[in-house]
Amino acid sequence: MTDSEQSIIDHLIELRSRLLKAVMTVLVLIVIMFPFAGKIYTLIAKPVMINLSAGTEMIATGVLSPFLTPFKMVIILAVIISMPVIFYQIWAFVAPGLYRHEKRIAMPILFSGIVLFYLGCAFAYFVVFPILFVFLPSIAPEGVVYMPDINSYLDIVIRLFFAFGLAFEIPVAVIILIVLGVTSSAQLAAKRPYIIVGILVVAMLLTPPDPSSQVLLAIPMWILFEFGLIMGRILRQRRHHAEHSARD
Repeated sequence: MTDSEQSIIDHLIELRSRLLKAVMTVLVLIVIMFPFAGKIYTLIAKPVMINLSAGTEMIATGVLSPFLTPFKMVIILAVIISMPVIFYQIWAFVAPGLYRHEKRIAMPILFSGIVLFYLGCAFAYFVVFPILFVFLPSIAPEGVVYMPDINSYLDIVIRLFFAFGLAFEIPVAVIILIVLGVTSSAQLAAKRPYIIVGILVVAMLLTPPDPSSQVLLAIPMWILFEFGLIMGRILRQRRHHAEHSARD
């Protein structure tokens, strides 16, 4: 066996080890949370339940929905909570192949990405959900009783969690593009009108078809884009200064 083949095998073994650690973390969290699946679902469903009309409740139209829906909620929540471990395992696998200056940039970006993802999920739960689930019952046609299905509600919640979580990663993406020299803050600023249109389209595609949630996603995305431009410009300037100082 050649050194090259041995190296590939070693990398595959390490990759398997990293993946197993990430999967085991998710499984352990599922086992811990499963006995409380009903209570966890009730907590997640609180924004819609407090806005239901008197005498109405959420419903389960599927035969296995009362069991499967909270269980699916636990799985998704376990993945979300495990994000730091998952990203750390990815980082630990790729870090040995990075240069020192790349590690200095990558570590803060990785940490910021995790924090921003959680902030996006928190923004969805504490800001968007209360507004959205006040708006939706109010537009129900006369004679229609608003009694959302628990599985349909979960699908919307998951969609919004990941939509806002990923949307809050915009500054990280902008900073990476600028720092790596793929583009510049000036070029991105010049394309701002097209980027804003793109943000509106993405917000429309990622959220339910109501104006409130679309606007509540589009505005933070635009603000975070502008923040990414500012931070990318600052980091790029610092990198230039460091390179010039090293040459001198």
